[in-house]
Amino acid sequence: MKYAEEGLQYHIGLRQGEVGKYVILPGDPKRCEKIAKHFDDAKLVADSREYVTYTGYLDGVKVSVTSTGIGGPSASIALEELVRCGADTFLRVGTCGGMQTEIMGGDIVIATGAVRMEGTSKEYAPIEYPAVADLDITNALVKAAKTLKETYHVGVVQCKDAFYGQHEPSTKPVSYELENKWEAWKRMGCKASEMESAALFIVGSYLNVRVGSSFLVVANQEREKLGLENPVVHDTEAAIKVTVEAIRNLIKADKEAGK
Repeated sequence: MKYAEEGLQYHIGLRQGEVGKYVILPGDPKRCEKIAKHFDDAKLVADSREYVTYTGYLDGVKVSVTSTGIGGPSASIALEELVRCGADTFLRVGTCGGMQTEIMGGDIVIATGAVRMEGTSKEYAPIEYPAVADLDITNALVKAAKTLKETYHVGVVQCKDAFYGQHEPSTKPVSYELENKWEAWKRMGCKASEMESAALFIVGSYLNVRVGSSFLVVANQEREKLGLENPVVHDTEAAIKVTVEAIRNLIKADKEAGK
């Protein structure tokens, strides 16, 4: 692409050297400043479209946070361009809706893989190829959640493109598919529903970089349907702390492994 200045990534507005090896990926640009407060000497380095980036340090190692916006298309653009800027380890932190009744608002879900019920990943890999999280990142997130004594759940999440297809499926012309597949995902043990991880895992596999995800559970519509207690939680700080602690774990493990 030659639409931008030489060396400047077209969408995210970044160049080589402006981001760290480790990058946190929230969806909401407004969360970037909040996340950057956990870094040492954090500075705003780019603000372009839905992509806001801060770079700072954790344990003396350069790290960044870049927002991706909502959904797979914008997330895949961020990942492609961040890799071109030198990053290779990505931790998505976001929100999700719980799907199993034991999962409550305020809990943390750590994804081992994602159902590819979205469109972006299909432009990278055949549908038979699984969207799987990096094992090192997944283990680092689990260790972090245990260290911080957060209630957490580990497993497959479901990814979709239409938020209201999940929350108002009966109103959609393809309600027969949305409702039936939602029941299938539940019966298969899906932990939660969100919108970015399938694309990120597939693009990460294609680019040979590490990608993992964890989420704050905002609420659980299945608990609500059954008349069970259904706390609604919007504060993402616990999930952010788990992600930051996971990066510290990765930095330590990578140093010991000579990476």
